[in-house]
Amino acid sequence: MRHVRNLRNPLAPLRDKRCAYRVPWTVDRSGAPHYRLVNTSADELRGVTVSIAGSSSVRVSSPSSIRPGEAVRASVSGSDDPARDTLLVVRWFPPDGHEYLWQVSF
Repeated sequence: MRHVRNLRNPLAPLRDKRCAYRVPWTVDRSGAPHYRLVNTSADELRGVTVSIAGSSSVRVSSPSSIRPGEAVRASVSGSDDPARDTLLVVRWFPPDGHEYLWQVSF
């Protein structure tokens, strides 16, 4: 049996490459289990949501838009060791309208 491989035409134009996008958040862990996710970018981030994956639960107080220097506050509870079984997931839209997700480990 012959295997067919699809090869790109060497004369076809290359797709536009997008530049890497720096994650615009830093996590202040000093008050664990209460965390602050600080917008370190120069942009207002819209549609910001925070969710959790794992055995812990999260309580979040944040507006849907976060200006530069502002923070989202998240309190994590329900697990003795969230570093073993929990991820915080942050979702946002920068001014270009693309959707981004970022996972935070404890």
